[in-house]
Amino acid sequence: MVRSKQLLVDVRPLRAGAFRRLWAAGIVTALGAQLTAVVVPLQIYEFSGSSAYVGLAGLVGLAPMAAAALWGGALADVRDRRRVLLTTTIGIGVTSSLLWAQAWANLRSVAVLLLLVAVQQALFGANSTVSRAVTPRLVRPELLTAANALQSTVLLSAGIAGPLLAGGLLPVVGSRTLYLADAVAVCATVWAVWRLPALPPDGGGERRQSAVLRQIADGVRFVTKHQVLLVVYLADFAALSLGLPTALFPQLAAETFHPSDIGVLYAAVSAGGVLAGLCSGAFTRVGRHGVAVAVSVGVWGLAVAGFGLAHSLVSAVAWLLPAGGALLALGVFRKTVLQSAVPDGMRGRLQGIDTVVAVGGPRLGDLLHGTVGAALGVTWTVTGGGVLTVVAALALLLLFPGFRRHRAPAGTEQEVISG
Repeated sequence: MVRSKQLLVDVRPLRAGAFRRLWAAGIVTALGAQLTAVVVPLQIYEFSGSSAYVGLAGLVGLAPMAAAALWGGALADVRDRRRVLLTTTIGIGVTSSLLWAQAWANLRSVAVLLLLVAVQQALFGANSTVSRAVTPRLVRPELLTAANALQSTVLLSAGIAGPLLAGGLLPVVGSRTLYLADAVAVCATVWAVWRLPALPPDGGGERRQSAVLRQIADGVRFVTKHQVLLVVYLADFAALSLGLPTALFPQLAAETFHPSDIGVLYAAVSAGGVLAGLCSGAFTRVGRHGVAVAVSVGVWGLAVAGFGLAHSLVSAVAWLLPAGGALLALGVFRKTVLQSAVPDGMRGRLQGIDTVVAVGGPRLGDLLHGTVGAALGVTWTVTGGGVLTVVAALALLLLFPGFRRHRAPAGTEQEVISG
């Protein structure tokens, strides 16, 4: 009985009141954000009649998100993280309100929508970076892996439930109401962040902020001098650039399965992550974090390679489910290493770099898979990418002994907020 309970999601971090409030509020806010994520591209297509503008929306948000993530990480290392998190969260809520206002005013302007998307993505980049730098201050170090698993499961669950909810409500209540629901949902996280105590930089009050570019450069130099951190970034980038086949899902659905099956392919990856999150007790107590990162990358690559050879929807889903689980585990261990293996005064900048890697890897992966897929075909591209991902995981384990030996820290002097 005890062993079976340990396989389920580890909820021990929820005993910390501050983390519990943020996590619970995040459920509401993440669901609201998915409503906007569905409505915005639909409105852009309705106003423009072109899928090119829908694709442009993703590109428009990329550079602001990356830049703001780096800036937010640098700011989090010298300013009270509660204040930075509160400001960016309120900003996201204001942007959602402006999206509601443009729908209410019936502006029908693609330019206004793209501008608001760029602003919202910038705020999201800074907010998510600071949020991950806050988590280690809220839970004990041995619970960081479990805390990251809980947060990742919420995001993946919202990624499944949100679009389904939006699809059902949109014909009934319209886009204006969904935008407004998102703005109201952000209030839950605003409340949870407001309840946090002050979170000044490690060692006392706020420090003088030097040039942002200099601070970011200091973070990059710190990474290059620490093998474990550098290899974790490389592992994640390899998995997302070599092995993420989502750019080929439309072609696979058209040529191998059925066009209507594309939603199942996307949902299967997220569903696998949710299932892994619900059973995360099976891996959140693992201490060999370096090996865990490499194994997650390897399992992801192996599952993707199997998916590339699938000729039926059932077998495709059977491979995508473990792929999604491995991707969740990779994210959980990656975040934990970057949160626990660095001093608190550097956490914000490293989380900013992590956001850039997490955003840039899939974009490069889409480009690589789309280009190679057009030349070599879908099967060779997907399966070959999965095999290369497995090779990358093995190479990182063999070439970097420090990464291979890295373990979770037993403890830290960092104060943990328990209220």
